[in-house]
Amino acid sequence: MRQLKGKPKKESNRDKKERKQAMMEARQQITTVVLPTIAVLVVIIVVLVYVATRPHTIE
Repeated sequence: MRQLKGKPKKESNRDKKERKQAMMEARQQITTVVLPTIAVLVVIIVVLVYVATRPHTIE
């Protein structure tokens, strides 16, 4: 039987396995890429705020 273009196909076991694998890889990338990047940005902002607001000594 011919499948209509607008109708989504039924997900097979292989498709489910691939989708779960992609989700696991995405979660792993969050911990290995996103969190360290956010940490570096926060450290840079803290350093910039510290340098901008530290008291200057007058000699």
